[in-house]
Amino acid sequence: MAATDHPQRYRRDIDGLRALAILPVLLFHAHVPGFSGGYVGVDIFFVISGYLITGILARDIDRDQFSLIRFYERRFRRIIPALALMILATLTIAAWLYFPGDLEGVPRSALAATLFASNLWFFTDTGYFAGGADVKPLLHTWSLAVEEQYYIGFPLLLMLLARYAPRWRTAALATLAALSLALAILMQRDTSGFTFYLLPTRAWELFAGALLAIGAVPTIRRRAVAEMLACAGLLAIALPVALYDRTTVFPGLAALPPVLGAAALLHAAPGTSVGRLLGRPLLVGIGLLSYSLYLWHWPLIVFAEYATDAPLAGAPRLGVIAAAIALAYLSWRHVERPFRDRSRVSDKGIFRFTAAAMLLLCLASGGLMAMGGWPSRFSAPVLAQIAGRNDFSPTRKQCHDSYMRGARPCILGAQVAPDAMLWGDSHGVELAYALSLKAKAQGRALIQRTTSSCAPVLGYDGRDPRCAAANRTAFAALRADPAIRRVYLIAFWANGDFDAPGFVAKLDRTIAAIRREGRQVVLIGPVPPQPFDVPRHLAHLARAGQLNEARGVSRAWVEARTPHLRALFDRWRGRDVSLISPLAALCASGPCAIEADGKPLYFDSHHLSVAGALRVIRDGAIPPPLHSPRAAAPPPAPRPRP
Repeated sequence: MAATDHPQRYRRDIDGLRALAILPVLLFHAHVPGFSGGYVGVDIFFVISGYLITGILARDIDRDQFSLIRFYERRFRRIIPALALMILATLTIAAWLYFPGDLEGVPRSALAATLFASNLWFFTDTGYFAGGADVKPLLHTWSLAVEEQYYIGFPLLLMLLARYAPRWRTAALATLAALSLALAILMQRDTSGFTFYLLPTRAWELFAGALLAIGAVPTIRRRAVAEMLACAGLLAIALPVALYDRTTVFPGLAALPPVLGAAALLHAAPGTSVGRLLGRPLLVGIGLLSYSLYLWHWPLIVFAEYATDAPLAGAPRLGVIAAAIALAYLSWRHVERPFRDRSRVSDKGIFRFTAAAMLLLCLASGGLMAMGGWPSRFSAPVLAQIAGRNDFSPTRKQCHDSYMRGARPCILGAQVAPDAMLWGDSHGVELAYALSLKAKAQGRALIQRTTSSCAPVLGYDGRDPRCAAANRTAFAALRADPAIRRVYLIAFWANGDFDAPGFVAKLDRTIAAIRREGRQVVLIGPVPPQPFDVPRHLAHLARAGQLNEARGVSRAWVEARTPHLRALFDRWRGRDVSLISPLAALCASGPCAIEADGKPLYFDSHHLSVAGALRVIRDGAIPPPLHSPRAAAPPPAPRPRP
């Protein structure tokens, strides 16, 4: 997070608070146990930034000494040099390390980060094939973009208020903060990324610090009250760091404790035992390094995990944390401090440097973008494996998530009325395509009803409240069409969550409900998830000439994750329900296969590629076709085509 100007009176406890912000972020990203909510450190940084910057702005404006050019000169000194070096290093390392599909996104994000628009870029860069956070070394720059976008308009707002409505300054900022918070709460379950990445739902955190800086909260005069408030603030930060996790709905209401905790410490910590704790040399030292540590820690983690094809753990984790701290110190000592020294870099010099650095980064990013992933760096065997990333259903874009898009479900196969339906989550997309090829050869067709992260289980809510509605719609459509004689059920059964007894009981009732409608149920069992991105893992092996060592997880490991589901499947198999087993197709002998005939069997870590789906369907015990009781079926609905 951006380093900011100090007010006239330097407070060691604020640098200590910066340490409380950066350490949870670092340890969360490094997968250190006990810091599952460490991402709230970014929110703490927002509050600190709002407090310090507003204090300087308000003081200068009130004294009629404010200069917009001077303001941005200070911002450039503190932000640009270390940021530019980190972006340039990231581009260089990614150009050497990354495979073509992964490299393509890095210069785009570098260009966005250079222009302080990376939050907008990452907000729009979504979907299965955009690449996950684990291949985005500049993902953390979204927060810098939020800050700089805020500081484009905020100084002007304070100037206008000072000139035309000085008495309304506090009320105006409080109103804007309340509106931003209300929007964040209203949209807290939004899954598009708007609430997380964009300024309108994050501005209230900066405004919280700003309100403190302009004296909106009365000074605490009783020592005991200050001690209690400081302790409460520390607790309000510590509990979210320890108790929140990736499933917490955030930001929104859940962001209130760390934000208010940071505000409480800024307001009450001076002169208290907590303030003295925050002023200890170790915390102050880490706080001084916090900006550079924020910049460097994430690219190091991403590149280390990419190179080793495994999450950080044990000695590598300690090594990366130590390297991040060492780089942060070097960056602070040899980049941040010299550029802040006006005797070494003049005011005109910092503007010239900023222009040159941004131009260089834009040119470097544009050059890499023009190379389209630079595939000529790799041999044909490596490229053949990484090409597995694109081996997904040609109808995925048109046919998946049809309910969420308000579109009609796709009919795949022959140009006839469908007599089967595949109902599931994203694991069903490639299997639906593979089944449709078999159906087409038989002169038949099937309907695909797949919804992301939405298992085909009546009463299951999923991460999106629309999931339950999508499942109700699928079941209602099934009941309304007696021509559908067979239903395939598929989900990410081995994800670690779906084996809970409560979920299994709902699945049991769903199967029974379909059976009561007189339809045949075909269960497609768990697809073995792998601990790595399969095409990337195979490309690493091919690069090292070790492709023959490709191995997946064991069948026993998958079965150990799904005991309740396996018991349910076995019970229904004894009652005329069919089972297609990916485990049987992929894990017949020892470790599960992840590659066959030179092709990856997955396009990521747990979704089967078309090659993998075809293998499962080829080897699966698919029951013979059933005939619809209808003498004639209506013509098929319009069909999206690849």
